[in-house]
Amino acid sequence: MKKNIHPDYHPVVFRNASTGSQFLTRSTATSTVDIEWVDGNRYPLVVVDVTADSHPFWTGGRRIVDSAGQVEKFHRRYGKRGN
Repeated sequence: MKKNIHPDYHPVVFRNASTGSQFLTRSTATSTVDIEWVDGNRYPLVVVDVTADSHPFWTGGRRIVDSAGQVEKFHRRYGKRGN
C-alpha cells in the first residue's frame, strides 16, 4: 500500500439518537466530542439517526402502506381523469 494516502482508521463509538444504544467499532469518521467507554479509554462519539436498533426493517416495525388512502388523496388533489 502507498503511504500517506489512506484516511485514519481508528476506534469510534456510534450512538443511536433515538434509542441511545451505543457500540464501539472502527471507522474513518471523526468527531469533536469524546466519550469514556467501559474499558476506561476515551473514543470519539458519532451520533447517528438510524442504526439496526431503530430501523424498521430490523426491528420488525415496518409501516403498512395504506394504498387506498394514497389513491384517494391523489384523486382529491388532482381530480379524476375521464376515460
